[in-house]
Amino acid sequence: MSENSPEIIEGDLVDQDVEVIVNAWNRNIIPWWLLLPQGVSGAIKRRGGTTPFKEVGRHGSIPLGGAVLTSAGKLPFKGIIHVAGINWFWRASEQSIRDSVKNAVRLAHEKDFRSIAFPLIGAGSGGFNQEQAKTLMLDELSKLNVRMTVKVVIFNGAKK
Repeated sequence: MSENSPEIIEGDLVDQDVEVIVNAWNRNIIPWWLLLPQGVSGAIKRRGGTTPFKEVGRHGSIPLGGAVLTSAGKLPFKGIIHVAGINWFWRASEQSIRDSVKNAVRLAHEKDFRSIAFPLIGAGSGGFNQEQAKTLMLDELSKLNVRMTVKVVIFNGAKK
C-alpha cells in the first residue's frame, strides 16, 4: 500500500486522529431519515449531527462498493467517506468489502487526505465475520500504492 503498513487498533472510529474517516453505509436507496443508524453511522449521528447524512442523501444511489465524500458535520475531521459496503439484503460480500476499501482510498488520495481510518467494513450490520473482513481489508490495502496513514479500527465493544 505504502511504505507504512496499516495500523490495526481497537477503539472508537470517531475518536481517531486522522483527516477523514470511513462510514460503511448502504446503497443510499432508502432515505437516511427512515433508517436507525447503528454502529459507526450511529456514532457519527450522535456526535456529528445529521448534516453528513443529508449530504450523502443528495448523492443518490451509490453503486455497491462505491464511495462518496461529505463534510464531517460537528466531528473534527475534514470529511467522511461513505462506502456502500452492503447490498439490498443488508449483507456484505468479499467484493463489496474490497471495492469499498479501494474506492475509499482512491477518493481520499484524490482529495489529498494524508490519513484515513476505516471501521471493519461489512462486519456490523453487513453480517460478515470480523476476522474475515479484517483479512480482506488488509489484503486489499496491501495492493494499493498510496502514501497516507491508514488505520483499521476495531470497535472495542464489537463481538470478536
